[in-house]
Amino acid sequence: MADIKIEDIIKSENLVFKKTKLFTDKPLSYCPGCGHGVAHRLILEVIEEMGIESETIGVAPVGCSVLAYEFMNIDMAQAPHGRAPAMATGIKRVYPEKYVFTYQGDGDLAAIGTSETIHACNRGDNMTIIFINNGIYGMTGGQMAPTTLEGMVSSTTPFGRDIELMGHPIKMTELVAQLPGTCYVARHAVHTPAAVRKAKKAIRKAFEKQKEKKGLSFVEIVSNCNSGWKMTPVDSNKWMEEHMFPYYPLGEIKEI
Repeated sequence: MADIKIEDIIKSENLVFKKTKLFTDKPLSYCPGCGHGVAHRLILEVIEEMGIESETIGVAPVGCSVLAYEFMNIDMAQAPHGRAPAMATGIKRVYPEKYVFTYQGDGDLAAIGTSETIHACNRGDNMTIIFINNGIYGMTGGQMAPTTLEGMVSSTTPFGRDIELMGHPIKMTELVAQLPGTCYVARHAVHTPAAVRKAKKAIRKAFEKQKEKKGLSFVEIVSNCNSGWKMTPVDSNKWMEEHMFPYYPLGEIKEI
């Protein structure tokens, strides 16, 4: 009996999913159930489908997002904590024809990097910011982040976030939507197939706005952090739906 090749069994018309060639061969090291891996895949699929892999430069700072350059087979730069928008601005001005994006967590973007984020959005730098919001500092010990919800337990809020003492969770996406330099602002999630499709559409639109030189696009991905939240992946997704989404509602907020 002749050897049967896998390509003879799986014909292209029957192929449900194919790993993008822009993923490196290194296995993802994120915690099982984390949304970072799906967000990575969506970004890389959009870049590949647009045929801009040789024209794209990504910037990742400190935190879980710093691992992005190990998995994305495109040009990547690492920024100091919070400084990804500033570095991306510099890259875009040196290489204005390139597609430039940042990939940042909430502790990075909404805490130490708040200034860089706000001013990049206000200037309308023609680039894309991808913002992963899991409401906690995931890599460095599960501390309270600017996006941690009221009453939410973290390693630094063992009795829950107290608004009177610690202030309100910040809604960065609504905040930057008010700035004149942003052309597209949206918030999505990646925990279900339907959510993934909507998130990918938003990421694609963000890169297309950059192609059209419309200004800065800002896409937030509300994600879980089952390790930081001390939950199973299934329970963390359910908690996210019940608690994160009411405060951080999904959908498109601004488009020019």
